[in-house]
Amino acid sequence: MRRIDALAIGFGVFIAGGLIYAVFRLAGIEGQNAGIWSQVILVAGLIGWVASYLLRVVTQKMTYNQQLEEYEDAVLQKRLDEMTPEELEQLQAEIDAESNES
Repeated sequence: MRRIDALAIGFGVFIAGGLIYAVFRLAGIEGQNAGIWSQVILVAGLIGWVASYLLRVVTQKMTYNQQLEEYEDAVLQKRLDEMTPEELEQLQAEIDAESNES
């Protein structure tokens, strides 16, 4: 994420908090209570965002893990494509021998 993106997100959250406060005030809620409830909504959103991040970490669905997996698959595929038919037969024989041992 670029620095300008982080600033834009921070500014957006700041504006969202003000809008939530304004909506509560227009709904007739007293100023202090409107401030408290707008903070409650923002904190709940923050907790939800952190929870979704932790879920992606635990399930390893993060962008880095996916890119690493795709890179490893591409490297293995390239190595297989570069092998001669004799090398492929030898590799298949080794795989069969290992599966028979298990």
